Amino acid sequence: MAADLSALDLLVVQIDGLHLGDDLVLVAAIGVDGEGNKHPLALVEGATENAATVQVLLDNLVSRGLDPTVPRLFIADGAKALSKAIRRTFGPAAAIQRCQIHKARNIMERLPKEHHAATRRVLRQAWELDDADKAEKLIRNLARRLDQQWPGVAASILEGLDEILTVVRLKLPKQLRRSLACTNIAAKMMGTIRRVTRNVKRWRDAGMALRWSRPA
Repeated sequence: MAADLSALDLLVVQIDGLHLGDDLVLVAAIGVDGEGNKHPLALVEGATENAATVQVLLDNLVSRGLDPTVPRLFIADGAKALSKAIRRTFGPAAAIQRCQIHKARNIMERLPKEHHAATRRVLRQAWELDDADKAEKLIRNLARRLDQQWPGVAASILEGLDEILTVVRLKLPKQLRRSLACTNIAAKMMGTIRRVTRNVKRWRDAGMALRWSRPA
């Protein structure tokens, strides 16, 4: 929570949120260094995953030695607040990859079941391509087919399209792309927090949430 980060060769930073109640969320950052080792970096509390909460997290990382001028890959869910805060803090050197799993889940939740299989197939095909332009074309064609009956879903598919394909544009190896195209890097840490806190029925305040979560 307060360790010096300046000596860590962090190439990837994942940011993810965990809702513990209706009015309480923990936003966590975990880094990956050049050897593939994971480093829990920070945990802050907020009422929502808004820009202010994320900004506090990012400012904390910078104040502890994370150089904002070094190019890194940031992995986040689809929240616009996250991308905005990352760009503001780390500038154009930051590459942002939106979680493909979150994106696909959000699309499926808004579509009738009869469209799920075909839509998943197109998205999966696009994610697996080595050519970002071809992947983008596939996704745009999918949005175009859905636009007449489901214009809101079509717009959602296109929103943030550049950030959905960042790992492809970076020409990362396919196996590495699969790991860095979603927020699963922090899944173990988040799963541990959920397990430790599962018996808590009422969160009195944010301090209580941090005390329960830090040992994880």
